[in-house]
Amino acid sequence: MPKPSSSTATHQNNGTPTGTQTLTRGLAVLQAVAGGARELMEISRVVGTSRSTTHRLASCLVQERYLRFTANAGYVLGPKLIELGFQAREEVSLAVAARPYLDQLAEQSGDTIHLALRDADDVLYLDKIPGKRGLEMRSRVGHRMPLATTGVGKALMLEMPETDWKYFYQKATVATSAGAAKLVPKHSWTEFRDRMRQYAEGGYAFDLEDNEPSIRCVSAPIYDAGQVLVAAVSVSSTVPYMSLKRMQSLIDTVKQAASKISAELGAPSATKNNRRTLDGHVDVS
Repeated sequence: MPKPSSSTATHQNNGTPTGTQTLTRGLAVLQAVAGGARELMEISRVVGTSRSTTHRLASCLVQERYLRFTANAGYVLGPKLIELGFQAREEVSLAVAARPYLDQLAEQSGDTIHLALRDADDVLYLDKIPGKRGLEMRSRVGHRMPLATTGVGKALMLEMPETDWKYFYQKATVATSAGAAKLVPKHSWTEFRDRMRQYAEGGYAFDLEDNEPSIRCVSAPIYDAGQVLVAAVSVSSTVPYMSLKRMQSLIDTVKQAASKISAELGAPSATKNNRRTLDGHVDVS
């Protein structure tokens, strides 16, 4: 077997990582800083490399603007990551990112799956996978419905103040367009508000035949990298296949799917209290 050249041997024996190992360790340094490590010795301990190797990796990342270093703050994430983050966000299509998880939900449940977002005061359906049982629903891609009468709509309303809930509840009782039928919620405002409080606490929402007779659904919100509530996903079926007991059992399944889609959009794990809604407060005056 030929011996490595002297230059190669020196490169491998002086403590400097090479090739794939360099890339892996460089990414580990970024992860360590993202996790809160600020000083060189702390980063070295987290990554498991010597101080000299860690310094070389960190210096390279600073030079390329993936990290910044100041005497007061130590190492912090750099502007290059912000640039790439915004670029990645622009290139991620919600419908494309969500589709594998919608397919998985459809396969698991056998029911109709919806992906929707808020467009002004309506729900706009972005994707639909028809169910394998029960009657066909009137929803379709590009179709709009009032927020307060649909499961996905209620999921999109979860973090709004109660004044906004009332606004959309009242809006659902009037015609949505010229000649459209009047939509009358099944529940009084007080009942609707109490249900919404329960949904907001649990991070999910139900449609209990509010939008279509005999149709029920379980829905959950989707968040983006800015922790903004941007969309919702739901599992829907007819009453014979969607008992209240089954709806309860589907809550975690739908929330997990929503969480996975959120992760595809760059959303970090976060509590409900530090997320914010897309459009803020609705003027109800």
